[in-house]
Amino acid sequence: MSSGRSGLRVWTVIVAAGSGVRFGGPKQLVEIGSSTALDMAIRSALAVSEGVVVAAPEQMRHELERPGTLTVAGGDTRSESVRCGLRSVPANAQAILVHDAARPLATPALFARVVEALEAGEDAVVPVVPVVDSLKRLADDGSLRSVSRENMFAAQTPQGFKADVLRAVHASGIDTTDDGGAAEAMGVRVACVDGERTNMKITTPADLVVARALAGAYVERAGQ
Repeated sequence: MSSGRSGLRVWTVIVAAGSGVRFGGPKQLVEIGSSTALDMAIRSALAVSEGVVVAAPEQMRHELERPGTLTVAGGDTRSESVRCGLRSVPANAQAILVHDAARPLATPALFARVVEALEAGEDAVVPVVPVVDSLKRLADDGSLRSVSRENMFAAQTPQGFKADVLRAVHASGIDTTDDGGAAEAMGVRVACVDGERTNMKITTPADLVVARALAGAYVERAGQ
């Protein structure tokens, strides 16, 4: 496995243990272009990582095994799945990325940006894109209140961390859907890099239609 251009020993944990209830089935194996969602995520991760650990549903563990990766049984929550993956990351890893298999369109260039920020000295890095929709908050009386979108961003994965930082965060037993938020809650400074508009998360069948439409642009941007 290649460590890419990074001076750090980088490993990636890909979270693929979700049941896909809202989607209607396992999202990891849906086809986007000529690849599955999981294979696309693995390919981009390997561009910068010495190794990849996939946290998979226990019942799909063997089905999701791929050459050049370690596949482990995930947990009941996202945080538990990350912890399951962390146990298989070698102790000599210096940086660990956490990526959702449900974001198959993240390019190798995005993975590289996250790693470069870690190399520059950041302890935790999250890719973000500016919020473009108008934001509303539902008040207690059922009415809507406008919220300024100035300095508001949507977080994506892969999120990157110095290895000791991520291990310490998860040693606390925290349960969260966002590792960057967990690090922030523990007092870690979280930096950001530019995300990608096309790095969408597949949650519903409608999202899959959009992802498939974007697959051509992904291949061009990823150089594949």
